[in-house]
Amino acid sequence: MDNSFGNNENQERYNDNANEGKRSKLSIVIEILIYVAIIIFCVKIVPEYIIQRTIVDGSSMESNYNDGDNLFVEKVTKHFKNPDRFDVIVFYPNPEENDDYYIKRVIGLPGETVQITGDDIYINGELLEENYGKNSMKTAGIAENGITLGKDEFFVLGDNRKISLDSRYEEVGPVKKANIGGRAVFRVWPFSEFGPCP
Repeated sequence: MDNSFGNNENQERYNDNANEGKRSKLSIVIEILIYVAIIIFCVKIVPEYIIQRTIVDGSSMESNYNDGDNLFVEKVTKHFKNPDRFDVIVFYPNPEENDDYYIKRVIGLPGETVQITGDDIYINGELLEENYGKNSMKTAGIAENGITLGKDEFFVLGDNRKISLDSRYEEVGPVKKANIGGRAVFRVWPFSEFGPCP
């Protein structure tokens, strides 16, 4: 009796099993690579270029933001448009020297002239209507006689203006667009203040 048919059938089964084994190993490798890519994306790409969690340090933004508040800062729109007036931004005053960042509110926009007289802020000679400031300003600093911003500069103030180190002081000054890290969009902690950033 010729057993070649049975042997061929067994060989085909063996080949099918071997191919399935190769396919399943390949699919496992592909799956692992996909997970690794997702982890790298979440750990490296998202915080660097899309959104990151930032913690408020100090009381210069009280009473809208308090020490220890956790904020989500989005980093995408800065590439397409300038921050708007009253946006809260994260920026790096001395990026060449260190990674220290500040959180302040945008008051003056590129090309505008900002002048502070007492507690009043004037933009291009017109009184700015706003109610973010918590305390009286002790000093107008470099904005006392008016300061005209460059085409890529922003004038920022802390909401707690009595103690805030901000664009009024030469060590901070107007903020260059290139030094802006992003815009605060959502508060995640404390839970009692959970929601969009004011």
